[in-house]
Amino acid sequence: MKNTNEAVLRVWKETPLVWASIAAALLLLMFIFRDGLTVMFGTWGMEEYSYAYLLPFIVLFLVWQKKELLEKIPFPGSWAGLALVVVGVALFFVGNLATLYIIIQYAFLLTLAGLVLSYTGGRGFRLIWVPLLILVFMVPLPSFLFNNLSAQLQLISSQIGVAVIRLFGISVYLQGNVIDLGVFKLQVVDACSGLRYLFPLMTLSFIAAYFFKGAFWKRAIIFLSSIPITVLMNSFRIGLIGVTVDNWGPSMAEGILHQFEGWVVFMSCTGVLIVEMWLLAKIGKERMPLREAFGLDFPEPTPADAQVLPRQLPKSFVASIALLVVVAVLSTALPNRAEVPPQRAAFSSFPLQVGEWQGQGGHLDQIYIDTLQFTDYIITDYTNRNHQAVNFYVAYYASQRKGVSAHSPRSCIPGDGWVMSALTQPEIAGASVNGHPLRVNRVVIQKGDDKELVYYWFQQRGRVITNEYMVKVWLFWDALTRNRTDGAMIRLTTSVNGGQSMQAADERLANFARAITPQLQAYVPN
Repeated sequence: MKNTNEAVLRVWKETPLVWASIAAALLLLMFIFRDGLTVMFGTWGMEEYSYAYLLPFIVLFLVWQKKELLEKIPFPGSWAGLALVVVGVALFFVGNLATLYIIIQYAFLLTLAGLVLSYTGGRGFRLIWVPLLILVFMVPLPSFLFNNLSAQLQLISSQIGVAVIRLFGISVYLQGNVIDLGVFKLQVVDACSGLRYLFPLMTLSFIAAYFFKGAFWKRAIIFLSSIPITVLMNSFRIGLIGVTVDNWGPSMAEGILHQFEGWVVFMSCTGVLIVEMWLLAKIGKERMPLREAFGLDFPEPTPADAQVLPRQLPKSFVASIALLVVVAVLSTALPNRAEVPPQRAAFSSFPLQVGEWQGQGGHLDQIYIDTLQFTDYIITDYTNRNHQAVNFYVAYYASQRKGVSAHSPRSCIPGDGWVMSALTQPEIAGASVNGHPLRVNRVVIQKGDDKELVYYWFQQRGRVITNEYMVKVWLFWDALTRNRTDGAMIRLTTSVNGGQSMQAADERLANFARAITPQLQAYVPN
């Protein structure tokens, strides 16, 4: 006879109506954020982000892992979730008006989290918020952060890689990210920066830390250690390439073998991560075998004697769906914000005679053109009547909405072996842009005995900006208020060798800046 005092296990299951509502919410979400998602999916084609295709399925699996606990919660919903949806939708409109896809992509994640919270309620959301956080790793970094990070990793990996080469008794010289083996030169380009290992390994280590059953400090170490592991292993790969090239020729740094070495490095990084987790499982108060510390649990089937109750649609979730319907309708009525760049002259028509300065045109190698992704550029050596030379370089971008923007010399110059020093921001007397005084970044760079003086600034929609981060702030504001994101980076360089004084070099660049700024107005519109 059954004991009537025995508690009956209650579980809640989604009804067809609830599943239809969830599907409708997701379809609305995809429709509203379609432009930002399309750009994001396109970025996943890059090797650095190719792992992102798997993340939605991994998150679904991790949520399913919590099925046994989730089905014991009635999901009362949460009005805080609706508030989060409102914030996400507001960001969507801001990103849509500015046509800055990075804002739209993060607004998508925020709105998705709000939908989940409005449906599950706080108790259910606490069980799955960490798996949902994994979705952050599928959003590409803003271009300027990606470029700066890539440049820094190239330099670090080159330095450690050269140290590895020297361990084998090979004579090698390093200039920035160029490894000179005497007969051959290897350039550590973007593809060798280690980002193609760093991003997937950081994601993998985050998932590993989530599964790891140990103290929080151990989980933090597992996640954060992915950065030095990637840098060291990538540096070892570069060093190994240098050794093989020195012994068997440059073909060892190309083709299938080069790609195979990349896979070996990533698998080696994963192996180091596993060894690290094994060591962490053996230390501290909570000691256990790795198979217990890193257990992969699966939910138990619903007991046959459990009382199955139908889930109800929380009012907060219904309100969130209603809001998305309104937003979907409004999104179709938004004005076309397609950017129309202002009329300008092409740099191919830029005068070679500017005052006393006579120019000789130059060009960039295709590898740099592909990396910088500018709309138009000019690189010309100008000489005055005293045979003093100034290198003039401008990279112009008709649109910077999709993350493509001017590279800062602070990121690019060190890559060629130059050491930067004495950074100041003087105002150039007698030079102006759009009626405003010209203020530039002034930096002295040196490589061995060679010394050069560099002036550079960002000329963006009538503004002269010297701070790289303020460039992004004004980019967002002008995209939102003026529907413009065009702009350029201007750089002037002159040599300070042969007993020349720094004062004379400053006067030379200042004179050239005064001569060139009026000419630029037709090529970099205000």
